[in-house]
Amino acid sequence: MSPRPGRGFEVSEQQIEAFQADGAVVLRGLLSASEVELLRAGIEANLAHPSARAKVASSPEDPGRFIEDFCCWSENERYARFIRGSALGEVGAALMRSSQARLYHDHMLTKEPGTRAHALAPGPALLQHHRRAELQLLDPGGPGEPRVDAGVDRRPHRGPWLMPRSFMDAQAKWFPEGTLAELPDIDARRGEFPILGWELEPGDAVCFHMLTLHAAGGVAAGRRRRVFSVRLIGDDVRHAPRRWPTSPEFAGLAASLPAGAPLEHPLFPRLWPLRTSAGV
Repeated sequence: MSPRPGRGFEVSEQQIEAFQADGAVVLRGLLSASEVELLRAGIEANLAHPSARAKVASSPEDPGRFIEDFCCWSENERYARFIRGSALGEVGAALMRSSQARLYHDHMLTKEPGTRAHALAPGPALLQHHRRAELQLLDPGGPGEPRVDAGVDRRPHRGPWLMPRSFMDAQAKWFPEGTLAELPDIDARRGEFPILGWELEPGDAVCFHMLTLHAAGGVAAGRRRRVFSVRLIGDDVRHAPRRWPTSPEFAGLAASLPAGAPLEHPLFPRLWPLRTSAGV
């Protein structure tokens, strides 16, 4: 396969193979300077006016603050312009080897200076089948300070699923206890796992599969870490309703989309290929 062009960005076959094999790849300079500024403005507007879905994921004793918010693109016009106007849809389709890419949801995560909170997580709760890519876009850091460990173990994106737990209290809120394998203690056994990690600059993106273990530590005093995760779904994703609240929740979806159906729904707009007429 020859390189597939995005809007000013080309994804090579080597990058596609890395994503497929390792569950994660870094794309340098995916975003233009103007796209980075648009996203920063969107995040600041989001922080000033969080949605009802926002969560604080740090404890009151934490000297910093870790806040996350979900599904804000329809309310935050800067997010919408960024998601629809960038190369993310076509790039995601290329990495997934999918004929299309839809937006599943956006996820903003910001750690203010001094935040100690640490996150290590697999995903997700609502989807069935495997074509899903996440693209994370981060602030830069100091010399020798990696921004993310993506693909902590190259096997999880091929299965089995690991139990996702809440950041603060490690509760299994999305799958019943005992139904999925538990996450190993990565921090205590880092030498046993093939860890991928990259130091990033604004405009770089880490792209990873839905089941890839991904992590980020705290931030030092005087530093800030803003992440915007764009979650994309491809051809073979189907609706898998759950009996418990999912993260995030999509109100009314179960009533309007049957189990096993493709996610062809206005909640999940198609980003690639672009439409020239009305449609989801």
